This record gives sequence, C-alpha cells and structure tokens, in this order.
Amino acid sequence: MKKYNFNAGPCILDRSVIEKTAQAILDFNGIGLSLAEISHRSKDFQPVMDEAEALVKELLDVPEGYKVLFLGGGASLEFCMVPYNFLNKKAAYLNTGVWAKKAMKEAKLFGEVVEVASSADANYTFIPKGWTVPEDVDYFHFTSNNTIYGTEIRHDFDLKVPVVCDMSSDIFSRPVDVSKYICIYGGAQKNLSMAGVTIIIVKEDALGHVERQIPTMLDYRTHVEKGSMFNTPPVVPVYTALENLRWMKAQGGVKEMERRALERAKIVYDEIDRNKLFRGTVAEEDRSVMNLCFVMNDEYKELEKDFLDFATSKGMVGVKGHRSVGGFRASCYNAQTVEGCKALVACMQEFEKLH
Repeated sequence: MKKYNFNAGPCILDRSVIEKTAQAILDFNGIGLSLAEISHRSKDFQPVMDEAEALVKELLDVPEGYKVLFLGGGASLEFCMVPYNFLNKKAAYLNTGVWAKKAMKEAKLFGEVVEVASSADANYTFIPKGWTVPEDVDYFHFTSNNTIYGTEIRHDFDLKVPVVCDMSSDIFSRPVDVSKYICIYGGAQKNLSMAGVTIIIVKEDALGHVERQIPTMLDYRTHVEKGSMFNTPPVVPVYTALENLRWMKAQGGVKEMERRALERAKIVYDEIDRNKLFRGTVAEEDRSVMNLCFVMNDEYKELEKDFLDFATSKGMVGVKGHRSVGGFRASCYNAQTVEGCKALVACMQEFEKLH
C-alpha cells in the first residue's frame, strides 16, 4: 500500500533528495568516505556550504548586504538570538500561536515587549487585523505560518520599523521580498531539509547595534564572519538542504512552489467545505496552504477516531491534529503531491459514504 506523508514536521521530502542524501552518507562524491565522517573544513565539504548559500540567495532573490547562515539549535534558539542581537529597549510582537508566544517569552528577557495584537482568546483561529506597530520599537516580529492552528500570513508587511520573521514552516513556498526584513529564520525540517539545521537570512548592517555584550556563539556576527563554520555545522542536514534547494530550482523555483501549494490547498479545502462530516477550524481568509486543519462537524464528533483509523488504513500518515486543536491536520509542504491530496480527498469521500 502506498503511503502519503502529511506529517507536520519533520515532514515529507522529495524521494530524490532522500536517495541522494543516503548515497552521500554511504560514499560522498565518490571519495570513499561518508558525508557523516568527513571534515567540515575539508575541500570536499566547503562547496556544499557555498552552493547551499548561493541557491538560497538565488531562489529568494536575496539582495546584497544579507548573509545566509546554517546553524544548529532550531527556531527555538532563534527566539533567544533575535532579541540578543536586535533588542535594545523595546520590541513588538504579533501573537498568532504557540510559537509566536514562545518567541515573545524569550524576548521579555532582554527588554520590553509590546504585543500589538493576539487571537489567543479565539484559540488562534484567525490572524488579527487592524493593529499598529509603535514606531519606537527596535523591531517587529511575526510568525508567518502557524503549524498547530493552520493560519498563515502570505504577504510581506510595509512598516517603518525593522521586521523579523519566523518562516519555519512556509519558507520557499512563495516569493518573499527579503529587503523588507532584517532577519528571516526557520527550522529546516519543513520546506528545506531534515531536522538538525536552522536557516537564518540576516541583514549585516543591522548587526552590532545593541548595547549588551553577546556571548560568542549567540552573536550573529560570529557566524557571518566565519561563514557558518565557527563550530562544526550539522553537515548531513546542510547537504540535504542543498539537494532540496537543487530540487526546488529544477522544479521552477518558489513561484512554482507557490502555484503547487495553492493547487494542493484548494483540492483539500474544497472537500472540507463540501463534505458534511467535516469543517475547517480557522477563518477562511487566513487559511494556511501549508497546514490544513479540520475537525468533524459537531454532530459527527464521535466519528473522529474512526476516521483517523480509516485514513491510516488507507495510507494517510500524520493526519492527526495537534492536541491544541484536535481533529486532523494535513500538512502540505513543498514535496507534497497533488496525488497525495487527491488520495486524502478520496478517503474523506469514502468515509462519508460509509456514514
């Protein structure tokens, strides 16, 4: 039975990316050594880092003056590194979910945090509208896609203050105007690589302006100066990122990734809206095209476990919703296929006929 991977992260990668990574672990570029055992400072690995950075810049059209970093620690470490490097006195945050809230918690260790808006009272079922950002903040921070709740901000803000964004779960799924940000970061295990590496795109002239002393490993300047090689980088996840960046470029780049994302989302959301057993969990205008969340309609609530078991028996993997929302979540990152989404829809339709 064919399986379709809807896991929220770590998540689906194109099969060719997995196979090329596996081959590199067995024998990297025919040198007779595994990628997992070669020196990160060797002439064999340095081109991996160089090409990965170049492809990020190419695919996202990163302007001059920005550095691409590949570091450890995940986005959760960036919740700390961002205020360490950018927050002097006050920062503004948009609270749209668990990860935004965690980022705010860390920032409060370094200065005043202004919550410009929140949808917490409604269990984050929409993106707040009509808020303003104080002009005296050091930066404004938002999370573009909320994996748990299934909301997404698919545009860049025009603001008078520096902007920072956690794009962990939708980076490379649409074109981004990088010039509108001083820092973009994300854990790679959604649209870029396997777990273990974090991507940071940072504006170099935005660094070095805080009054505090920053520990060496937490100072972005350290990693800019050393080209992500200050300490041993996570070499295998970086290589997987490289292969995935190559794959995205070959497929047509981020514009094609966006086209596919919208196509996949429409297939599944149309069925959620049509099928009398199910309903979406968030405001339609704020629906994520990466994490499609839905639940049983109230009158069919008792069928939730039955549908999960049924979907699993049909090869749907990872469709159980996060405990904060319940129900189901179909995560459709870049490597997800239209075939997979149609298989999920067929599963939903078959279950509807049975009930």
